[in-house]
Amino acid sequence: MTLVVQKFGGTSVADLDRLRAVARRVQRTMAEGNQVAIVVSAMAGTTDQLINWVRQIGGPDCDRAEYDTVVASGEQVTAGLLALALQAVGIPARSILGWQAPVCTDATHGRARIRSFGTEQLRACLDRGQVVVVPGFQGIAPDGRVTTLGRGGSDLSAVALAAALGAHRCDVFTDVEGVYTTDPRIVAKARKLDRITYEEMLEMASLGAKVLETRSVALAMQQQVRLQVLSSFTDQPGTLVVDESEIVEQQIVSGIAYSRDEAKITLVGVDDRPGIAATIFGPLAEAGINVDMIVQSVSSDGKTTDLTFTVRRGDMAAAVATLETVRTELGCRRIDADGEVVKISVIGVGMRSHAGIAHTMFRTLAERNINIEAISTSEIKISILIDEAYTELALRALHTAYGLDGA
Repeated sequence: MTLVVQKFGGTSVADLDRLRAVARRVQRTMAEGNQVAIVVSAMAGTTDQLINWVRQIGGPDCDRAEYDTVVASGEQVTAGLLALALQAVGIPARSILGWQAPVCTDATHGRARIRSFGTEQLRACLDRGQVVVVPGFQGIAPDGRVTTLGRGGSDLSAVALAAALGAHRCDVFTDVEGVYTTDPRIVAKARKLDRITYEEMLEMASLGAKVLETRSVALAMQQQVRLQVLSSFTDQPGTLVVDESEIVEQQIVSGIAYSRDEAKITLVGVDDRPGIAATIFGPLAEAGINVDMIVQSVSSDGKTTDLTFTVRRGDMAAAVATLETVRTELGCRRIDADGEVVKISVIGVGMRSHAGIAHTMFRTLAERNINIEAISTSEIKISILIDEAYTELALRALHTAYGLDGA
């Protein structure tokens, strides 16, 4: 029998009717001759409610171990209810919690990393013809305390389970029908992709696409777990995330992602001397502020430089305050900050072997008088920073320019 891991997100298990619908879907999957292991998220809105209660009682700096104890309970409830829903339609099922498997993690409460995924109990249940239901997002630390894996942790749990069991495929059920060439809410001609490579999906996830969590894609690529993203509300096939070798004819550009969670900071008139970059980015790193795109332009006299970089929008004020503490040392005339920018990224493994991708982007935006404020590239992507007001125009224009428009 083929073993399939199915992961159901919060909207897929939002209420009892949705849980019953999931049970019927699992029933159909088993009727096709498959063994099934399931990973579930908390019911929609539950995790946010639990976090809110924790913060009301314990404050923003509460005990992280107790935070995990409370927040992990949402998935536990879903796992038990789904096991009951499966039993109600005649499918033998058993829930196995993170500490029972066990899902062993490090001790970083709130964003733990999985070290190993125990399978002895899971395989015993599967061998007895049972469906196993595992709560995602949770594990157990070396000291025996419950841990959580951070936002999107249920995706990570599902991929880790599929890898541990050697599953044929990991199906991730969400409220969308798959991975699209870009956001269909903005670009009406966006197309659902039949297949996409791990590398492309990893870039899209890290650059703003919300379909899969970045760590789960990275683990799938590392462990060669075939992923399928599909909707729990339809019976349409989804998008397969696979190795590049499984895609016969690869598009040059597969998708366009965007992120509004960006802020641009420019240091004007910084001394141009060795060690200046360390003086800028060292304090930011110590403050826990991640820096993304970096652009430097040296003045004609070679004595000063303007340096521009991006941070998350929510970190903008903290970044400016941190830089003010070393402003004198930098010889900086002023610090400019702009929170009304957006990052747009063109992604495709076909870019490795084709020229002119950047030229198409720059020409398309120039024709629409859209100014590019920063650029960064990798082997399979080009990212630019533009004024947020031009987001929709830029996405639609680039989508057409790269031949991604559907019928």
